[in-house]
Amino acid sequence: MTSAAAVVTILGADELLGLRLNQERSALEQFLFSLQWTRESLRGFQLPLVLWLTPRIAAQLADKAPDFWSWRGGVFEFSQPIAWAFEPERSQSQTLEQPQTPKPAAADPADLQRQIDDLLAQDPESPLLGSLCNDLGKALENEVSYSEAEIAYRNALYHREQQLGTDHIDVATSLNNLAALYDLMGRYEEAKPLYERSLAIYEQRLRPDHPAVANSLNNLAVLYYSMGRYDEAEPLLKRSLTVKEQQLGADHFDVANSLNNLAVLYREMGRYSEAESLYEQALIIKEQQLGADHPNVATSLNNLAELYREMGRYSEAEPLYERSLAIDEQIYGKDHPEIAADLNNLASLYDSMGRYEEAKPLYERSLTIKEKQLGADHPAVATSLNNLAILYDSIGRYDKAEPLYERAIAIREQQLGADHPDVATSLNNLASLYESMERYGEAESLYLRAIAIGSKALPENHPNNVTVADNFRLLVQAALEAGQANQLSNHPMTQEVLRQLSELE
Repeated sequence: MTSAAAVVTILGADELLGLRLNQERSALEQFLFSLQWTRESLRGFQLPLVLWLTPRIAAQLADKAPDFWSWRGGVFEFSQPIAWAFEPERSQSQTLEQPQTPKPAAADPADLQRQIDDLLAQDPESPLLGSLCNDLGKALENEVSYSEAEIAYRNALYHREQQLGTDHIDVATSLNNLAALYDLMGRYEEAKPLYERSLAIYEQRLRPDHPAVANSLNNLAVLYYSMGRYDEAEPLLKRSLTVKEQQLGADHFDVANSLNNLAVLYREMGRYSEAESLYEQALIIKEQQLGADHPNVATSLNNLAELYREMGRYSEAEPLYERSLAIDEQIYGKDHPEIAADLNNLASLYDSMGRYEEAKPLYERSLTIKEKQLGADHPAVATSLNNLAILYDSIGRYDKAEPLYERAIAIREQQLGADHPDVATSLNNLASLYESMERYGEAESLYLRAIAIGSKALPENHPNNVTVADNFRLLVQAALEAGQANQLSNHPMTQEVLRQLSELE
């Protein structure tokens, strides 16, 4: 029998959360009071003790049993890692959502804020403040309260830097979370230095081939993808994949995730054969490791189907979309946001095939589920509104499309901010509708606003910026050819396009 260091692990402290904390001499207080007398009794105990605590119990322990708390050799905080995945988009800005693994129910923000306030009053130097503020940020982010989440994440970063130093691993985690929020909000230039600093800490404190470094590389690559900087994203994704293969094994689930992300990048770059091979590898790993009916298998089926749809291989895409939907319905039921995503994606295939009558009820059902489960003002609802509007636009039902585009814009402006790239996408789509209706002046103002947002939020050569600029030029040309140039303004960009067109005559 080989000798090994032994550790005694104590579990179950979380059960004390069900007790009434404010009741005089509650069972919890008696437990904490008793801990004051255990220190001397345990001095002769030769093995290390590991006591697993929730943040709330730990805060009570530090306050009610300070002598016992001072005996600790260290405090280790564990939080659920952030799952990263791309959301593929269509060329005409019709979002195809990628379902994600279900997450645990988020804590109540009000309750977390009360815990933070109590702890600040009791012990403003507590190392638990950073963890609680971080949890508050996640809870607010889940509620799409991004401005409030930013404050919470910033507070978490502040407390961790003050308590742990600027190069601590937990500081890197806070930098990552704040950067991820900025990425979500379209504030890419603010996210970039945070991701870079987080990566530098991981590389310094761990090692260049640590799995945490691989995750950090992936996150920075996702940001570059969002910014359209594909050439910079590719080497980061490749390095992340290499680290995971070396450290975790070639058939590990995290390797499948990296294969998927690299495939998404290649699909966006038009490197379809490479993307197909990577998607297929990811699917095989997931089926082997998780089983054929796992929700992450459904995600891979959806991604491969989207690639086939984009390549025009509709007959191959349809059964994959249908199998993905069947798996998710078996797991989640028929009224879950994941089902709404699957319905949206299958509808998009029918849309691409011109099977509008089959696509319409799927889009409508997807929208209904999202409104019921997520709320009428959730950004995912704006996605469904946009997609249904595109369908109506395609079949010439402009009267139906216009209010849907307008509502999508209103939701995105309210939830994401007036300068978010998704707002520019919606403005572009509504402008295209107005152009079809020969409302050239209204289309012009929307295109100009979309161009302004893109020039501020995205690199100059981002595909979205190129698309909007091309659309704007085509609008001016269409107005000129229709003899409606008088609808256009004297905006310098408009006048410059008119001048260029006149030189071609």
